[in-house]
Amino acid sequence: MLTFSNVTLRRGARKLLERASFTVHPGWRVGLVGRNGTGKSSLFAMVLGELSPDSGEVQLPKQIEIAWVAQETPALERVALEFALDGDTELRRCEAELEIAEAKHDVARIAKLHDRLNAIGGYAARSRAAKLLDGLGFSNEAQQRTVASFSGGWRMRLNLARALMCRSDLLLLDEPTNHLDLDAVFWLQEWLRNYDGTLFVISHDREFLDAVTTHTLHLHSETATLYSGGYSQFERLRAERMSQAAAVREQQVRQLAHLQAFVDRFRAQATKARQAQSRLKMIERIQIGAAAHADSEFSFSFRPPLKLPSPMLRLDRVAIGYGDKPQLSGVKLGIEPGDRIGLLGPNGAGKSTLIKLIAGDLAALSGEVKRAPDLKIGYFAQHQLESLDAQASPMLHLRRLDPDATEQSIRDYLGGFNFKGDRVYEAIEPFSGGEKARLALALVVYPQPNLLLLDEPTNHLDLDMRQALEMALQEFKGAMLLVSHDRHLVSSTCDALWRVDAGRCEPFDGDLDDYARWLSQRGNTTGDKSPAKVLDAAAKAQQRALRDTVGKLESQMSKTQARLAEIDSRMGDATLYEAARKKELDKLTDEQRQLRARLDDIEAQWLAGMEQLESL
Repeated sequence: MLTFSNVTLRRGARKLLERASFTVHPGWRVGLVGRNGTGKSSLFAMVLGELSPDSGEVQLPKQIEIAWVAQETPALERVALEFALDGDTELRRCEAELEIAEAKHDVARIAKLHDRLNAIGGYAARSRAAKLLDGLGFSNEAQQRTVASFSGGWRMRLNLARALMCRSDLLLLDEPTNHLDLDAVFWLQEWLRNYDGTLFVISHDREFLDAVTTHTLHLHSETATLYSGGYSQFERLRAERMSQAAAVREQQVRQLAHLQAFVDRFRAQATKARQAQSRLKMIERIQIGAAAHADSEFSFSFRPPLKLPSPMLRLDRVAIGYGDKPQLSGVKLGIEPGDRIGLLGPNGAGKSTLIKLIAGDLAALSGEVKRAPDLKIGYFAQHQLESLDAQASPMLHLRRLDPDATEQSIRDYLGGFNFKGDRVYEAIEPFSGGEKARLALALVVYPQPNLLLLDEPTNHLDLDMRQALEMALQEFKGAMLLVSHDRHLVSSTCDALWRVDAGRCEPFDGDLDDYARWLSQRGNTTGDKSPAKVLDAAAKAQQRALRDTVGKLESQMSKTQARLAEIDSRMGDATLYEAARKKELDKLTDEQRQLRARLDDIEAQWLAGMEQLESL
């Protein structure tokens, strides 16, 4: 299907690829990964013939039909449904020729064209386009609106629908999930699983890559290495290779020590069985990921909040919206230090509106909003990059936030976000989207907020930077509300999920796998659409019993850990080891030994309960 033979590519003075060779066979679904700037989009441009290699050869079959997503859409007056249908170029050509043949009363030509339309599924094309648009979030009414009436993000969805309408042999997708909500991401991955052609997809969403790809092409240090399997398999194989390199061992040790601290904190604080079960599955993947990204250029942590008020925020029967019409109503939400909440729901349901209310950018229409006096919010909005000063440098941006900071302290801080050397003094106007996103994030967290509001923070971030963000969020001491289509980030950093849908914001009792199942069943379920309806009644009863057991075990763990902490504190008293207090010491030592054995037993039961829940 596609062969690169000894391809070398330069962009200006910079070499992106040197003697890269690989072959992609028909039907493969290849994830193209690598840091920003390694040449992923340039590789697509070579496949499309828009770029020629400096040496070597790119080979494609003759008469191949390639589909790709246009990056811009003019403000057309064309109806959205018709715009999507335009992706099937042969259909449109047959329709145009049929109109001419009918005007000429050319019966033979008319019959031939109708035969061709039947062969390519032309009579069902409008239905197919409508289903595509519906899956991408367009209502029946929206499908009849003009392209010009949609915002930039929705026009990108239209471009995606148009590419999917093409009956292609090779489909090229560059960050297709960037403008989608989770609902549309789940739909797209199912569509791609059933795609018959060859797929090449650039994405920084590892869950999406695992769901749709069969192979992974990694661009790194001017090389292109093809791995079998999805992203997780690539991480494992890369981690094995890197573990043999002495240069990264010290970094691995630091990252794995950090991971162990996270696991210990999780075990001590886990309160919800479903989230706990999901987190256990993440631990092994995070460990593998830490090793695979051990040579990352990014390493940063959030400076600790100065104060952690409790509660931070309370919303009581709040209605939110624009004008007089509420988008959400009856919202009751409390945020405490350490809370990590992921907001789920389709675009337009009100996730960003809720975050704007909490940030203070939007007033409540009714109800009560109580903010702690010491509440300090760090707000990363969807369009945060637009707030940057294009003519200012990273150093100047930080100077404006903290005029008293030393130049070296600012350089050290920016270095964690990979702004080094003279780069910290350069105007950011020519910076890439990824570099601007990193700077925007650095500015949001610099003032040491105790509540982070993150609305799609990973757009433009590559996988290494996402890994660094994930590690930093895991050890953040404050609270967090996260909206993201990056399921890995949500799963690895959030302890609770809230669903924003149909004018309500309510806790979701489940993990992202449950949410995907709920979405798939929602269209076939009438009346009560709660996620519980997705599960079989007998399985529900069994799960309830297991969750009760797990909850009791968590309570026992908490009490046992608290008593052990008391004993450890008392045993730190030097006078306890005097001869006169030997009996007291022996009693405490014996109790400590028994409690530790009991804690091991409780943890073993708890883990067994988690495994049983997972098996259901």
